Amino acid sequence: MSWRVAGTYLESCNCDAPCPCRRIDGVPGGRSTHGICEGALCWQIVAGEADSGLDLADLRVVMATRYSDDEESSPWDWILYLDERGTPEQHAVLEDIWAGRLAGEQIEHFPWAWKPSNLLAVHPARIELDHTPRRQWFRVRDAVTVRVSGPYEGPETITCVIPGHGQPGEEIVAGKLRVDDTPLRFEYAGVCGFAASFDYRAT
Repeated sequence: MSWRVAGTYLESCNCDAPCPCRRIDGVPGGRSTHGICEGALCWQIVAGEADSGLDLADLRVVMATRYSDDEESSPWDWILYLDERGTPEQHAVLEDIWAGRLAGEQIEHFPWAWKPSNLLAVHPARIELDHTPRRQWFRVRDAVTVRVSGPYEGPETITCVIPGHGQPGEEIVAGKLRVDDTPLRFEYAGVCGFAASFDYRAT
């Protein structure tokens, strides 16, 4: 299947800023700050389509995630939330892209797609967001909340694999990161985040 999705990306996890998992001044990332990484990730699709003529623009995708550096292969446990405004056909394509079932460049960017991982649930959901730089936030009903408090002020050059190291982006600090959806439950403040553009397509 031919497909493409592009837009804006926002994430936060419980690591200290700058997140040690990122590429910092050209040095590849390593272990998470605390050994267990818990976070939430959000994509706003600005332009997107699949080869069946299926329009994917203006849809939103969110993930809640957890992994342990000390577990063999550090598999991700993740819950996928798909914009409730989408049709079943749109949801099916988005799920296949994000799970890595469709061939494409996204697999290079999604650790949960290239390693053994556990997709815990897929939920259609109301996803609200604002990706305006430095005041970004997103929310999934009562399950996920991320709110940015400001930019990370360090001098490092920082890139993130998930939107793509070649995509323009910025390390940020999240004033709030909260997930409350069994079995993922956590809440943090003053932790790391990253905002960027993304552009994934079939290969």
